[in-house]
Amino acid sequence: MDAFLTSLFALAVAEFGDRPQILCAALAIRYGRLSPVIWGLGLATLCNCVISAIAGSAVHRWISEDALQLFYALSLLLAGVGMVAWRRPVDLLEAWRFGPFWTSFLGLFILQLGDKGQFVLMATAARTDMAAFAAVGGWIGVMIACLPAILFHRQLAEHVPMVPIRYAGGVGFLVVGAILALGAWGII
Repeated sequence: MDAFLTSLFALAVAEFGDRPQILCAALAIRYGRLSPVIWGLGLATLCNCVISAIAGSAVHRWISEDALQLFYALSLLLAGVGMVAWRRPVDLLEAWRFGPFWTSFLGLFILQLGDKGQFVLMATAARTDMAAFAAVGGWIGVMIACLPAILFHRQLAEHVPMVPIRYAGGVGFLVVGAILALGAWGII
């Protein structure tokens, strides 16, 4: 249960206001048909979560418990930095002519590949050795963050203060990551 809840919460927070959420809203506005964008998001996210969980499961067998805690702390620290740091604008895939499902699936799969959420999910699977629970929790967390961007794309952009929420989440990741890193080193 630890892997499920940790990855669900961490990815829901990490993806809020992030590039996949912005791309989801842009694709929903562009196509006007929400169902193919939702299916593309769901499948792309599922593929990335499974890749991360399998990689985390492999890492679990290679390193010790203290190193796993430090690895997890590092993933949270990097996620926090990624949330408070400047980021380049999102490519809205306007030149892509694959249709709503394939543009959503391929664009979101590529965008999420190697992103901070995937690193946090991999570290969660490595730390807990519960790859399936981490993958499912991570998938649900990303869907929780990105579905509102598809369903309420116009209202979300106008009424939700994305930047302060992102900064608060980033600071939270930095604090938790720092505490876990200090604990892994035996300092606290």
